[in-house]
Amino acid sequence: MLNKLVRPTTIVGIKRLANQIKKAQTVKLHQALDSASQAAGFDNYKHAQKFADQTGRIAHSYPLYITKYWRDRDTYKIGRETQLIQLSKPLLDICKKTELKSIRGLGRSRLVATDHLVSDMLSYSQEFARGQICKSVRAIRFMEHTGLCPLKGHDEELDGIARELPNTDHATDWYDPQSGQLILIDEPYGPAPNSNDRAKWAVKHEWHLQKAKWPGMYYPHSCDLFAATAANKGYDFESLMRKIDAIPAPIVTSDWQGESVPSHETFFSPAAKTKQDLRRAKSKATIYALPSKTTMPYNPYDLDTSGFKMRKPRGKMPLKMHIETGLIIKAILQSSVKPFGVNQNLNHVRSTLEDWMCIEFRNTFPEDFDVIAVYYGARDETNEYVDKATTSKALIGLLEDVKQMIGKHYPDCEPLRKQISKLNRCIKIINQELSKSQAA
Repeated sequence: MLNKLVRPTTIVGIKRLANQIKKAQTVKLHQALDSASQAAGFDNYKHAQKFADQTGRIAHSYPLYITKYWRDRDTYKIGRETQLIQLSKPLLDICKKTELKSIRGLGRSRLVATDHLVSDMLSYSQEFARGQICKSVRAIRFMEHTGLCPLKGHDEELDGIARELPNTDHATDWYDPQSGQLILIDEPYGPAPNSNDRAKWAVKHEWHLQKAKWPGMYYPHSCDLFAATAANKGYDFESLMRKIDAIPAPIVTSDWQGESVPSHETFFSPAAKTKQDLRRAKSKATIYALPSKTTMPYNPYDLDTSGFKMRKPRGKMPLKMHIETGLIIKAILQSSVKPFGVNQNLNHVRSTLEDWMCIEFRNTFPEDFDVIAVYYGARDETNEYVDKATTSKALIGLLEDVKQMIGKHYPDCEPLRKQISKLNRCIKIINQELSKSQAA
């Protein structure tokens, strides 16, 4: 019987495991060698050979384990998925710790040891957990081979020119830490429609735009990967494309070689040595959260208290105050004088307040009440706050009103302070923009 926990550390070990796989699964030798190499943390046999010394021992590689826990909403089964990959250098030499959460598949993940990433969100199925791990592996491989890092926040150039790219889909923003060059990676379902329009866009804006041979990060073999960047800054775009095309074949769920355990038993990586390491390795998704004096756990995706927990204040803001708060927030976001940097912070606040409202009034909303329209919806000319949100000082006043309203109806606690902090961040951005305009 094939032992899926075997992780070879030599080329001989990979070949030995490949022979076992070949016999057990009746596959060709090259397929078995790739599977055995994946069990050792490599993308395929060629990839493993690059790390082998003259004796066949795999050296100069840095192991990284990626773990996700899941609970199937239909079958109620639970489990853990862990994938080992071998890197050419430590993860934090590839990407900054603060940039990790910007990578697809790694949202809600923590680096709990130098060799272990753990997700604090409970996946809704085994297949989804595996898919997220594979997606994050593909992104890490992309960074490892290209040297690019994910761009946190927004950039005017990418938010302007790049967003005009016809038929763009699943786009992500990157930068070259050596040159500072901004790179757009676009992954539309292939073959990309209206390719002539995309070529015209590149000529018009003086940008490079090229399809890679590598199948991509988002959905390999269904989406095509295009790289795009400004052509007038002397950036070596051809070198970037060669690096992308040299990335090994992407890992996909149909060829899963990771460790699967039918429980929420905590996985400890080899680098987890201290008590603190062992405590940190436990996913928050597997911890049953309890209410405190000022907060209570909730899950916006699954209303029970298992799985990944968010927390809200134990207060309850009246529905009419939620409606008024929503009108103010929508008026600010629709204002023509609002700096772009306000969007991300204020969108987070309104999304959070909508969650809180739905928890507070679950199954008790008035009949035919439009829940989504409270904090979202199209521009409403009857919104009394629209006419007020026409100057920077007025926007600051409205933000202060939101702070006062939520502070009045919720107890002082970390979830409330987090929203207040984001509102203060909005005020700071507006004041900075106001100072610039006055100086000019």
